[in-house]
Amino acid sequence: MAEVKPYASKEGSKKQQVAEMFDNISARYDFLNHFLSMGIDKGWRRKVVRMIGAKNPSTILDIATGTGDLAIALSKIPNTQITGLDLSAGMLKVGEEKIEKKGLTSQISLQQGDSENLPFEDNSFDAITVAFGVRNFENLEKGLSEIHRVVKPGGTIAVLEFSQPTGFPFKQVYRFYFKYILPTIGRLVSKDESAYTYLPESVDAFPYGDRFVQILNKLGFKKPVAKEVTFGVATIYTATK
Repeated sequence: MAEVKPYASKEGSKKQQVAEMFDNISARYDFLNHFLSMGIDKGWRRKVVRMIGAKNPSTILDIATGTGDLAIALSKIPNTQITGLDLSAGMLKVGEEKIEKKGLTSQISLQQGDSENLPFEDNSFDAITVAFGVRNFENLEKGLSEIHRVVKPGGTIAVLEFSQPTGFPFKQVYRFYFKYILPTIGRLVSKDESAYTYLPESVDAFPYGDRFVQILNKLGFKKPVAKEVTFGVATIYTATK
């Protein structure tokens, strides 16, 4: 996977740049996320919740939790404690405000941390989720290995990530929207020149579909499955340990 950074002309690791980018756009992130996806992302998250909820987990780790959208959606699973982890202090601040407003502080806790060096013991969680986060890992295999380490034996992982449609004409419409419309609106609203240019570039570089399934297999995950959603705009990957 070729390394794509948000700010190509700046110094700093991908990890540092991703944290800076999300800090920069955190105040407008939720609005842009739902607006640019036309709200479809909410349905994708609900699918993840159903998949994870079917396993009746008591503890869930949501990696790259951002402003907590998936963590909040997961709170609908009964008798579940959720930990959200993210690199960006700015995103977590927005997430904490949302969680407090919804009265979920006893069920969801957020903390700042590195997805490639998870601050948890081996075999800590019944389930682990990542929504639109693995694409931002500096070292994809290291981050996935950490997920494998901290999920319990028999536990489930679910990764929701952008992929690329292959069928005509959706492929052509999608690529035009992703490369031209989305970056223009994102730049105008977020005031960050690079954040929404980085998005399509990072999606282009990501090993989606069968390639990602092969990586999960290689790292020791069992029964990895890829399920496309919305004509392949995104894919939900599930596996067990």
